[in-house]
Amino acid sequence: MKFNNIKLVAIAMLVSFAAYNCSSDDYNGSSDPMQQTPPDFTGTYTQEDQMGRPAINTVFVSAADKNMFNVTVPSGQGAAFQTKFQTKLEALNPAHTDPTYTNALGFNAEQFTGALATDVLTVSLTGITTFFDGTNVLTGRALADDVISTELLLIFGGPAGADNPGLTNDNVVANDKTFSTSFPYLASPW
Repeated sequence: MKFNNIKLVAIAMLVSFAAYNCSSDDYNGSSDPMQQTPPDFTGTYTQEDQMGRPAINTVFVSAADKNMFNVTVPSGQGAAFQTKFQTKLEALNPAHTDPTYTNALGFNAEQFTGALATDVLTVSLTGITTFFDGTNVLTGRALADDVISTELLLIFGGPAGADNPGLTNDNVVANDKTFSTSFPYLASPW
């Protein structure tokens, strides 16, 4: 019974600390309580994570290299990580060990991992914005793009996208909610 009382006191203390820390300290004195204080960009900041293309950092960067990859500027990532990415790609799909084997982009393992190792999301300012639609490749990313299925197709699908059919699709056909037609276009959270 004493232990339950200790837990209740601990919960009460946490709630009181949270309530105090969530007070209106962000209020800027405006007559509009919804007016937010602008962000303060003074200070020293460090980059903690890099995720230009979804899942690439997660799948291709080993745990031992995570911190180094995350702070390496994109222009230096190819030289530092391409061979490691290629080793991982060839372990995931041994067909990539054949230098003549290509994926749906027409890239062999070295070319593909060279593109992946520079973890940036390429954006075309003219034309279609898509991660991959069968014709246009890495010209941006639309919210509805199924980037995980695309990445699986490029890793396991071979030149026609037909190799390893059980591995080339995440089987998620759409977002669980409809995207908005106005900026910022994201679906409502609930």
